[in-house]
Amino acid sequence: MLSPLKSIRKYCLDCSNDSPKEVKLCPNKDCPLYVYRFGKRVRDPTPSNKPKRTISPEHLKKLQEGRLKNKERLE
Repeated sequence: MLSPLKSIRKYCLDCSNDSPKEVKLCPNKDCPLYVYRFGKRVRDPTPSNKPKRTISPEHLKKLQEGRLKNKERLE
């Protein structure tokens, strides 16, 4: 029995006449399996345009103080 990702890879190879090169060059970007065509897990198939979150210096200082308190309490 094949895993879901391997099944998708097999399907894509069947669709492209068993040619890995054709799978790589697949023009059908509307296919729901397109991002999984290599048979590998994809972190985020739809990249977001959200900016990366940053931590303020004040919040970072509080986190470090909290970690230090926890460390002292555990010792």
